[in-house]
Amino acid sequence: MHNDPTSLTLLLQQAETERDAALVLLQQAEKRTENAQAQAEQLVAYRGQYRQRWTQQFSSSSAIEIVQCYQGFGERLEQAIAHQQQMVAQCRAQVERMRQLVQERELRVASVRKLIERRQQEQRRAEERRDQKLTDEAAQRSGWNSTLPSRMVNQFS
Repeated sequence: MHNDPTSLTLLLQQAETERDAALVLLQQAEKRTENAQAQAEQLVAYRGQYRQRWTQQFSSSSAIEIVQCYQGFGERLEQAIAHQQQMVAQCRAQVERMRQLVQERELRVASVRKLIERRQQEQRRAEERRDQKLTDEAAQRSGWNSTLPSRMVNQFS
């Protein structure tokens, strides 16, 4: 099977298809990471705006209900930020796994290409040896045929 150039070509096509699929997965993982990071940054920015707004609010009124509302929402906002940061970390880990997968697939493509190249070189060398053998045999026959009349004359003289 491995000596058949068609099977090696099919193997290369399969390896390239798998590599291309891994590249798509990597791009998708990178996009998810970017989106998760942007969302985390928006939450952090919102937290800053929220704190600033409530700080101004506290300076004019400090009813306990308002303080409790601020604290409760602030806690939920902190939880959302922590959750989003976990999402970012998971997305980054996924990107890293996808990069590793792409590298593995690239290595496989390169290996199959190298194998095809070696097989082609082996085939060329075999053809060159065959051609050289034919040339040598033809030269030998030609040399034999050119000396045949003189050998025949010498033999009968």
